[in-house]
Amino acid sequence: MRLILLGPPGAGKGTQAAGIVKKYHIPHISTGDIFRKNIKEGTELGKKAKEYMDQGLLVPDELVVAIVEERLKEPDCRDGFLLDGFPRTVEQAKSLDKVLATMDVALDSVINIEVDKEILVNRAVGRRICKDCGATYHIEFNPPQKEGICDECGGSLYQRADDNEETVSTRVEVYLKQTQPLIDYYTKQGILITIDGQQPIDKVFEDIVNALGA
Repeated sequence: MRLILLGPPGAGKGTQAAGIVKKYHIPHISTGDIFRKNIKEGTELGKKAKEYMDQGLLVPDELVVAIVEERLKEPDCRDGFLLDGFPRTVEQAKSLDKVLATMDVALDSVINIEVDKEILVNRAVGRRICKDCGATYHIEFNPPQKEGICDECGGSLYQRADDNEETVSTRVEVYLKQTQPLIDYYTKQGILITIDGQQPIDKVFEDIVNALGA
């Protein structure tokens, strides 16, 4: 199963990604994680990426694609993968298609989780994150058993500084504007699956599994 996961900030992608990789036994590939790994290990690609990031610049497409390509060629991706955070543009999507073609494989589906902007803002403002293990909670939808304390490791929970109404609203607008061409691209390919992300978490996952038909 070779998949891409799309969804605006606050759509619950992290939760659904965890369920997908567990069910289909495929690795969850986040570009942020790949960058951090390459930078930490001091690889050539990591060093190049760090040069741009240190200057506050976007990492060029060709470098992002090269890092993703290297990851997709690792043994654990032989039977599939879930890409999250890549591609972000149609140009990156076209480059990914070329990479997969050289590997003699193709994408199975692109999962697009849709949620109304107002709901996304509400979700983000109520989000709390564990300082120690990174587990996420929501004061209304998914509260910890003990207020301010992580169920997983007992660490303290905090609210991200950018999880405020104005910032989140702008973040969602930017995402939607950037992502629409990508949605159109995969719709034309006939592999886009649109999922209603405003349902309960379990129902969203059930819909994803049913849509994948496997």
